[in-house]
Amino acid sequence: MAKKVLVTGLSGTVGEAIRSEFEERYELSSLSRYGCEGMPSDRDYRGNIADIESLLPAFEGKDVVVHLAADRSATADWESALRNNFVGTYNVFEAAKRAGVRRGGFGSSQHSVGGNYLDEPYCSIFEGAFDRVQRPYPLIDEDTPIRPSGYYGASKAYGEALGSVYKDYHGVQSIHIRIGWTISSDVPTFSGAALALWLSHRDTSQIHRLAVDAPDDLDYAVVHAMSNNYWGIFSLDRARNAIRGLMDLAPPRA
Repeated sequence: MAKKVLVTGLSGTVGEAIRSEFEERYELSSLSRYGCEGMPSDRDYRGNIADIESLLPAFEGKDVVVHLAADRSATADWESALRNNFVGTYNVFEAAKRAGVRRGGFGSSQHSVGGNYLDEPYCSIFEGAFDRVQRPYPLIDEDTPIRPSGYYGASKAYGEALGSVYKDYHGVQSIHIRIGWTISSDVPTFSGAALALWLSHRDTSQIHRLAVDAPDDLDYAVVHAMSNNYWGIFSLDRARNAIRGLMDLAPPRA
């Protein structure tokens, strides 16, 4: 029997990248404020993540929730980040707990450590000043201290911490995927930052699928998720080791 998977924010760029494979593999439902085009009406839930009561019907009977809905702007102001990201993430965890959903895949972000982009060699890579960069250079990994680049990044670090609380005290498993940059065109060659952070649509779908299907003994993890970019600044070792079955991540297109 196919797993019943609820995705919040399915209409966003990451949601669109995973939708086709998820529809093939799972009984897919959507939760959004205004509905998701093309979803069957009985699996197209409407609610506001800032209002927990509006979320609860969508969570009933689901096996897994993949939480992508948020204010996705890296420069989100405090009021929006508080409502949509801090409160919204708490509401998703709490709704999962109340409904007995045992696993969540949470869209975290590389912005949880994005303050490091102020330092070399990362700032030169982001500027596309590759002639100033000497290889090999140190890669950021999951042991790098939290250093958010704004309220958005702080909200994602908070979500990772909240997931640990809900795992330890409420039995809700969670895998937090620090998404790099899933680009609507799936072509990263327009900037140095894109070449460093790109997560292809194929790899976006792959890592979210493997998070949904991860074994029960993987009850909590935080992993970076970028494609195997030549100018990548993140280590992918933790993702490959933690999420079993992860294929080699694709290099960027020329």
